[in-house]
Amino acid sequence: MKYQLFGHTGLRVSELCLGTMGFGTENGWGADYNGSKAVFDAYTEAGGNFLDTANIYTQGTSEKFLGDFIGSDRDHFVLATKYTLKDKNGDPNFAGNHRKNMMRSVNESLKRLKTDYIDVLWLHIWDFTTHPEEVLMGLNDLISRGLVHYIGISDTPAWRVAQANTIAELRGWQRFAALQVEYSLINRTAERDLLPMAKAFNLTLTPWAPLAGGALTGKYLVGDKGRLPDNSKRLNERSTIITQKVVEVAAQLECTPAQVALKWTMQRNQVVVPIVGATKAHQVHDALGAVNIQIPENLLQELNQVSAIELGFPGDFFNEPGVIDVTYAQTKEQILFRD
Repeated sequence: MKYQLFGHTGLRVSELCLGTMGFGTENGWGADYNGSKAVFDAYTEAGGNFLDTANIYTQGTSEKFLGDFIGSDRDHFVLATKYTLKDKNGDPNFAGNHRKNMMRSVNESLKRLKTDYIDVLWLHIWDFTTHPEEVLMGLNDLISRGLVHYIGISDTPAWRVAQANTIAELRGWQRFAALQVEYSLINRTAERDLLPMAKAFNLTLTPWAPLAGGALTGKYLVGDKGRLPDNSKRLNERSTIITQKVVEVAAQLECTPAQVALKWTMQRNQVVVPIVGATKAHQVHDALGAVNIQIPENLLQELNQVSAIELGFPGDFFNEPGVIDVTYAQTKEQILFRD
């Protein structure tokens, strides 16, 4: 296992992150305590140190399990949890980005995790009711108190993230260091604005569902119904064609489809640390194999082509021949572009 720098910070995190949304069975699926410990051990014994959970995962059980698992070596792990989503129904202040929910949620997470601090606190989803300055002031208060070390943001429009980090830089506050969004061969829509924004602001991208709910493992092609992805876009004609290509590439590389799908996210032109969710140890062992393969350029292009999306305006507009002509005066090939 190698390590990546966490955005613009000096924090070192594993090149694969362990997602623990399935630690606990309260949602009708997932792993019990012993099964979760087996997953945790498989990941950490391979050198993994980056753990992702949230206050809402399995009604708090995920955090409780992790609190037990890391207790004997707390400082070794980069522990990330989230706030925003509800802890109970019927009370509007038990959810949201605002300061009251932030402080309450973090205090409850610290108790469940049995720790004095959180390495990375993610804002889980933008609520469209709280101003960025309120969010940033609250997060900086948590950092100044030593309760949180770094901050990230998830499931938020690119323009809002850019605005927030610009405000933070102007105010001298801690900036978001990473972005967490859905991203996979089946869902590449984040390439329209979220990925370019993350690269421009030096944010590490941590994709959730990089295997599209298991669809990219190829198991649904052979009739394994299992726990079907809850998104129909992951099980349609287009996703089937993409998955078939992943299976084909895996056969050529003598590895598994899951490894190909994960490595594809990691071979972007920016720092990407995919979140691997698992409820069984063998799933972790399979995913870890992604760090040992490299997809050749020709096969990478085949995967890119079969999964290509329309960027829409202005992305596709910039690529029109006439626009390129008038923008670069027929000299684009002579210009050395910066990454």
